[in-house]
Amino acid sequence: MSILDAHREALVRIARRSRTRSLIPRAGHDFASNDYLGLSRSAELRAAVAAALDRGVAIGAGGSRLLRGNDPEHEALEAEAAAFFGSEASLFFSSGFAANSAIFSTLPGGRDLIVHDSLIHASAHEGMRLGRAATVAAAHNDVDAFADAIARWRAEGNKGRAWIAVESLYSMDGDKAPLAELAALADREQAFLLIDDAHAVGVFGRDGRGLADGLDGRENVVVLRTCGKALGCEGALVCCPRVIADLLVNKGRGFIFSTAPSPLAAAAVRASLDLVRAQPERRDQLARLVAFAGGRLPPSGSQIVPVILGDDARTMAVAAGLQRRGFDVRGIRPPTVPTGTARLRISLTLNVDEAAVASLADAVTELTA
Repeated sequence: MSILDAHREALVRIARRSRTRSLIPRAGHDFASNDYLGLSRSAELRAAVAAALDRGVAIGAGGSRLLRGNDPEHEALEAEAAAFFGSEASLFFSSGFAANSAIFSTLPGGRDLIVHDSLIHASAHEGMRLGRAATVAAAHNDVDAFADAIARWRAEGNKGRAWIAVESLYSMDGDKAPLAELAALADREQAFLLIDDAHAVGVFGRDGRGLADGLDGRENVVVLRTCGKALGCEGALVCCPRVIADLLVNKGRGFIFSTAPSPLAAAAVRASLDLVRAQPERRDQLARLVAFAGGRLPPSGSQIVPVILGDDARTMAVAAGLQRRGFDVRGIRPPTVPTGTARLRISLTLNVDEAAVASLADAVTELTA
């Protein structure tokens, strides 16, 4: 008997459910990435990174922010991001997962309640698992369900703070949260509103400020904006009141005990924010592509287009068929999505054109018939 047998058996159980995951290389037309504006390989961003290297920006931070890892590029990015989005402060993390883990494990207290959308990202669940607050899921995009959950909790005699947690644009469904109504609910309940704006920043809002645009600056709103999707870089920005940023610096274990993000990455994000603001034509072009796809694929109202097939094995077979035809489309299965909703997640980016979208739509129709 090998010490690894239990792990091999776990992989066998995963395979029996048609849920084995493996790493495959990039190939074919990009219908899988989150590089919505095509910035990650853009000449402009490459030039900005080269210029940053030329002026001596470091590749590695060399330590945590609280030791010697606090670079001027980090501080410049945080100041510029806060000014751009309209928040009192911002804090740069190495990834959206790290940021969400820190937010949910640090900010809500032991007497508090987190009411989260039933489809919220796994990183939020990880943070809640590490935290002390009670948690409850509300039906997807149902404001009344959020209000009812808070009311039930209050009726039980709880006196803590409620935290409402949602994504602005859901990564597997492509639909938008009712942020205005949720903000009004947070105001009525004296609750905090936590918004993961990851898939909307750069694509929606004034100058690409995201779907949370206009909510920054409120003392009860915290917005996470990742930099590895439409911004084409890496890392994440938590936009929030200054006291929240200071608390994360002092109590957020994922911030305190992690090597700081690359200063070069911070410089790249600064350049990307400038590009997003200066090049509205990228958003316009993406909007036209989304409209074009809406006549050929199931419309979602955004650049994320789910084609729900239900069965795990069938979903992966169709995805493999599309990949053989030169379309990089990935199958998404539980637990990433609810049981019975396995799907193709089609991502529309400026890395493809209308001809590629039309050809993909024809292939999806043929393979799912």
